[in-house]
Amino acid sequence: MKQKISGIVLCALIAGVATFMSRISIGTFSMEIIGAPVLSILMGMILSMICPSLSTKDVLKDGIKFTSKKILQWAVIILGFSLNLRAIVDMGGRSLPIIISTIGTSLLVAFIMMRLLKMNGKVSCLIGVGSSICGGSAIAATAPVIDADDEAVAQSISVIFLFNVIAALVFPSLGQELGFGSEGFAVFAGTAVNDTSSVTAVASTAEGLYGVEGILSAAVTVKLVRTLAIIPITLILAFYTTYKAKKNGEAGVEISLKKIFPWFILFFVGAAVLTTIVGMLSDSQCTIFYNGVFVKSMKWLAKFFIAMAMCAIGLNTNIVKLVKNGGKPIVMGFCCWVAIALVSICMQHALGMFGSQL
Repeated sequence: MKQKISGIVLCALIAGVATFMSRISIGTFSMEIIGAPVLSILMGMILSMICPSLSTKDVLKDGIKFTSKKILQWAVIILGFSLNLRAIVDMGGRSLPIIISTIGTSLLVAFIMMRLLKMNGKVSCLIGVGSSICGGSAIAATAPVIDADDEAVAQSISVIFLFNVIAALVFPSLGQELGFGSEGFAVFAGTAVNDTSSVTAVASTAEGLYGVEGILSAAVTVKLVRTLAIIPITLILAFYTTYKAKKNGEAGVEISLKKIFPWFILFFVGAAVLTTIVGMLSDSQCTIFYNGVFVKSMKWLAKFFIAMAMCAIGLNTNIVKLVKNGGKPIVMGFCCWVAIALVSICMQHALGMFGSQL
């Protein structure tokens, strides 16, 4: 641990600065739209460009590697404490067909674009999963399962960030122009925007435009239902990775499911189940504390750990190479983003939810 502490502290300090910066508002523009994880990865990449040898220094490299791998997994586990499965099922049931349709569409589009553009399979997988489920959190959960390197994660996060910002700026006005009802727009925001921070920004702006409260909470609930898709997607990818490794393995080499299986996802599920059970208990002081102080603290800690991990990934990323190779991932991300938005709109029309009000 002594070898790792310096690198961990460096990532924590940068994540702290990014978290502070994410709370700054410039006129009507809030830095929260960008979010601490994206700011962290950008700061890490800039530092890497200024001092290319920083992430390879003996005193820092072990801690940076530990942060980009292990702390990233801890962040996903802690994220489970923000999910009350019962509340999600109760409030998100109506939007489930739309969520399933948008996730399936994004993954299919990512696969087709990977073949057409002849892109790296791991980058394509991360963009597809990040677009369809929940942006940075889904990428954080998927990267260790498919053994994606830091450069692949950085590319995927950058693409997701780009379309998050566009969605935050465009979707609220677009929703009004298209004639969405308040509930219809909440479902649209929850299914067509990637990261939770951007969903929050879009839905908050929409509440002001519509003059209706409740869009934010409904959109975030739909988004949390999408987040649950992390579980089956990562498990399927784990089994596929194991199968592929066995198929391509050299003679005499044994591939262990125990080593490849994403055990941290089970802890993520356990945290969500615990939160659900506590939420079903009577309103004792302990329950109120858990649902209030504890869960809020875990949400903050999960975001901070993700910011730390993104910083570590940024420090290991060659920003010049990232820009040079960024064209195809952006095209893929755009196609996934547009496909998700169109499917969300069409499914709402089909289900009679398009103009529905809260």
